[in-house]
Amino acid sequence: MNDEEAQALRRENDYLKRRNAQLQDDVTSLGGQVLRMQQELERVSGRRAMVSPDPLSGGQ
Repeated sequence: MNDEEAQALRRENDYLKRRNAQLQDDVTSLGGQVLRMQQELERVSGRRAMVSPDPLSGGQ
């Protein structure tokens, strides 16, 4: 391996390290968004359950 190849590999390694860090940040952000969406879904589902009576409950 000559100096040019070694330098190219170092550049590629640096790029991959930066890209990996970016992707890890993205995963963390998406995890937070999933949690917020789950909480919103639970909130909306709870509200819907309180507003609409269950049509299968009989109600007679």
